[in-house]
Amino acid sequence: MTTAVPAYLLVLAVAAGGTYALTWVWRALAPRFGAVKQPRERDLHQHPTRDAGGIAMYVAFLLSVFAAWRIPYFDGVFRDSSEPLGVVLAATIVFAVGFIDDLRDLSAPAKLAGLVLGGTVMYFLGVSMFYFRIPFADFVVLSPDFAVLATVLWVVVMANAVNWIDGLDGLAAGVVAIAAAAFTIYAQRLSAGGLLAPENIGPLLAVIACGVCLGFLPHNFHPAKIFMGDSGALFLGLLMAASTLVIGGRIADQFSGQTYFFYAPIFIPVFILGVPMVDVVTSILRRARKRTGVATADTEHLHHRLMRLGHGQRRSVLILWTWTALLSAFVLYPTIGPGGTNLLPFAVAALGVALYTLFHPGVRRRPEDEPTEEHPAVDSAT
Repeated sequence: MTTAVPAYLLVLAVAAGGTYALTWVWRALAPRFGAVKQPRERDLHQHPTRDAGGIAMYVAFLLSVFAAWRIPYFDGVFRDSSEPLGVVLAATIVFAVGFIDDLRDLSAPAKLAGLVLGGTVMYFLGVSMFYFRIPFADFVVLSPDFAVLATVLWVVVMANAVNWIDGLDGLAAGVVAIAAAAFTIYAQRLSAGGLLAPENIGPLLAVIACGVCLGFLPHNFHPAKIFMGDSGALFLGLLMAASTLVIGGRIADQFSGQTYFFYAPIFIPVFILGVPMVDVVTSILRRARKRTGVATADTEHLHHRLMRLGHGQRRSVLILWTWTALLSAFVLYPTIGPGGTNLLPFAVAALGVALYTLFHPGVRRRPEDEPTEEHPAVDSAT
């Protein structure tokens, strides 16, 4: 197995199949460890639900890394490189922090410290941003001091972006699966253009992130049989942070003949992960305006607003999945299209999704699971 497509498909299958099977195992074991989320008055779920499904994702990730290590195509990724070890150690730290929080409820500073430690370990083992390109200008080479700061900050932002959007059944897993698949395609186009080194670990991490999400979704889509918890959300954020760092933060040349997005590859994941990124920015601004802590839970996330419009859980999730897919297609089209960028189809599609969201017949009636003022919804993973 020395060609790209079969190698990546095998890793994807190991990640997806491993997560799917291991989630069944954890569903049986979770009550013994107290990993069962009891419904509260303000929660959306009505029955006790298994939690901390991120443990299945994490173990499947380890199996996937081992499988990739044994595949000849990935020899360059593992040979004489400390980056795989850095990602594994960082993922272990971040998963452990999330898993403890799922079982015992850690404080926000403790979780932040875990993310900072994970990002720092990755940096010192080689997983970091080297530079970034300013659109239509030169690229900025980061000094070691700024490189470690950028790496840690990127891990914290990505992890919280995934964690905060994990509020409806299947939402975070679906968004990350779509985003990771899109980023894998983007990385392959960079490789075909000679801009990405064959030994870059980023595409492999994106494929694994996509696989573990696909394997978890059958258990997590509404009505969820298990939640991923902070152990899963923070872990997925770490994988996406590592993947985007070593791809977007190491491309010095623009993607020849393409649109302005490809003058600054580090901005590509911001567009592909547009839904959770918008949620993070608006959440921070909203809490700053109210003078509340960043970690303070509220019911103003994107998914909460869709629920208040009258969309049920499934339709709200599908709407946000669609937005993620649309944003991903928007930034990927210039690399796979016939040349040039015709924005009209994307504008029409975006308008269609917006109209569907605002004027679907369902918004005229209140579904049973819509949060009310007396019983506001909160993130199911918190």
